[in-house]
Amino acid sequence: MAKRFERLEQIRGMDPVADASEIYRLCAAYEFPWDFTRSLELALYRTYAVPSIGRLLSETAELTDRTQKRYDDTSLLLDAIVEHGFASEQGRDAIRRINRMHRSYDISNDDMRYVLCTFVVMPKRWIDAYGWRRLSRHEIVASTVHYGTLGRHMGIKDIPESYEEFEAHLDAYEEAHFGWDERSRAVSDATLALMASWYPRAFAPLLRTSTLALLDEPLLRAFRYAPPSALTRALVRRAVRARGRVVRLMPPRRSAHFARQNWEIKSYPDGYRVADLGTHPVPGLRGCPVRHTGGPASETAR
Repeated sequence: MAKRFERLEQIRGMDPVADASEIYRLCAAYEFPWDFTRSLELALYRTYAVPSIGRLLSETAELTDRTQKRYDDTSLLLDAIVEHGFASEQGRDAIRRINRMHRSYDISNDDMRYVLCTFVVMPKRWIDAYGWRRLSRHEIVASTVHYGTLGRHMGIKDIPESYEEFEAHLDAYEEAHFGWDERSRAVSDATLALMASWYPRAFAPLLRTSTLALLDEPLLRAFRYAPPSALTRALVRRAVRARGRVVRLMPPRRSAHFARQNWEIKSYPDGYRVADLGTHPVPGLRGCPVRHTGGPASETAR
């Protein structure tokens, strides 16, 4: 019978740079699949508080009119790279789709780099606060290398090299750019409504309040949400931490759980092709999540 920390020992025996994507896959699909789903939801959600990002998302209407499909496509495109690797057919198709969507809009390198930073920083912060154990240094380095590789495939320039650089850049960018925008708030409201829609309608108010209780003060201020009471915040956060303590007592996962297996993914009951995911925007009209000055991202995976 496998022991609870056996896979962590396996990871510590690997090279965090050369084996970065395999370590990330073990971490995301075996050790913390639920936590990675929640933390990456939060990572993408907080990008709306940067008005240049939130406004574009509102203009495309993908996250206000087609919220479920947009959520699913984003999850599945990132998931294909994790499950199959950068060099696989599915991984290359996913990168090609991401780049073709992004190159249709005037997205700044600064915004693209900031979004990449959220993918690196938010899972660590979430897992350290709520996971059944903290991330090891091997896992932190591997995540940094994995997303650095993704960023290079996307043509993002001046990518931070260490986790600490990613974290410092994220914090500085949010301090400088978080702010109120009515259209960003509309995207935020649509996302909160989507998350509530996954559960019985009677629970919607409770779920919205619980989600807000997990947000930090700068994010609440940017969207102008009334902060939940200190008691509500404490209860919600203790409940999520308690889940982590329960998971710690459970036997380790024997099979991988990828994002495509999440029950929240609802748009493709009959399956999907990675090459067909996402939007097919006409340049200058609709379809892309974040804005691009300078040269377009590469059309193919490199």
